[in-house]
Amino acid sequence: MKKSLIMVLTVVLALSSLSAVFADKGNNNGKGKDKQNELELGVEVLLEEQKELIEGKRVGLITNPTGVDQELNSIVDLLHNDPDVELTALYGPEHGVRGDAQAGEYVEFYIDETTGLPVYSLYGQTRKPTPEMLENVDVLLFDIQDVGTRFYTYIYTMAYAMEAAQENNIEFIVLDRPNPLGGHKVEGPVLETEYASFVGNYPIPLRHGMTVGELAKLFNEEFEIGADLTVVEMDGWKRNMYYDDTNLEFVLPSPNMPTLDTALVYPGAALIEGTNLSEGRGTTKPFELIGAPFVNSTEFAAALNELELPGVAFRAASFTPSISKHAGTLSHGVQIHIKNKKSYKPVETGLHIVKTLHDMYPEDFEFRAENSAGISFFDNLIGNGWIREAIENGESVKDMEKEWKDELKEFKQVRKDYLIY
Repeated sequence: MKKSLIMVLTVVLALSSLSAVFADKGNNNGKGKDKQNELELGVEVLLEEQKELIEGKRVGLITNPTGVDQELNSIVDLLHNDPDVELTALYGPEHGVRGDAQAGEYVEFYIDETTGLPVYSLYGQTRKPTPEMLENVDVLLFDIQDVGTRFYTYIYTMAYAMEAAQENNIEFIVLDRPNPLGGHKVEGPVLETEYASFVGNYPIPLRHGMTVGELAKLFNEEFEIGADLTVVEMDGWKRNMYYDDTNLEFVLPSPNMPTLDTALVYPGAALIEGTNLSEGRGTTKPFELIGAPFVNSTEFAAALNELELPGVAFRAASFTPSISKHAGTLSHGVQIHIKNKKSYKPVETGLHIVKTLHDMYPEDFEFRAENSAGISFFDNLIGNGWIREAIENGESVKDMEKEWKDELKEFKQVRKDYLIY
């Protein structure tokens, strides 16, 4: 009897211990210090494992509010307060180092109040650091969260800075971060070089499926920048991860990119910027809300839902933008609701939205005006001139996709050589 009781007690104690272990793991939620399960960002790998890359060197830093570690500490403060690091200058992309400038807004040179460091604008009179901006720098760091879309300007700030680093014999280090849209899917037409601009400077597709570190390697080799480039890789990121599959908080990369849903719709919904409709700037749902005063929201939503596009539904919506197109005017249209992010095709969806608007409202819908070279801003965004013509000529989105299929296939082959993860 005693032996049986002892055995029962032993089993109970063992089970209790196991329960405590599993409970502790469950409470960790992937945000503790278990390095086997935790994603480490490039900035964390740099400071914890590879600080020798910057020790004893004068460091220039290109960043914005997304340059944080997993405890949301700014890389500016981390480097400034590190006795082993000499941070000498800051460089701000579009929207600035602190992210307080709207899209396209001029950002002047100033002194950072927190650190006392000079902040040079890379979205002002020059988008490429000048030799004068770099005279007190031995190594340039780039740490900015990208959103996985060709026309997001930060990746070209990076490329221009790489050119400047090469021209001035300065090392260039990219601290890698996840692609919020994952690293598998690649969509849309490859940009044609005559349509290159700051919203698309290289022949890559709209949704490129690469991290900033991978893009840096591709830019450096394929487009012959030739910088002395080092990519500090993440630890624990996998290509099938969307941003919400990680343990990271989403810090808005720009004023009109507030959530992951915004980033998910952006590769297609931002094509609306090339038209006379509001893309939702000046609302709480930029790029998710699309409309204009001349749209019938109920009919428009019904027409889009009849297409049965994968992973998405459209809700009739009205809104009044506070800034940008139709500011202060009640506008009607749709809100894009992503039902399944993995089956959702943002570029296909965006083109269907533009084509449907064009077909439903031929008297009111307009593409942005052409410049002296006959190029509309829509052409810069989509990366060519023929898609605008195809929409105007009544061609189907499916036919457009067939047209760009071969170039997209070629890009995927080139891309393979630069994938890190």
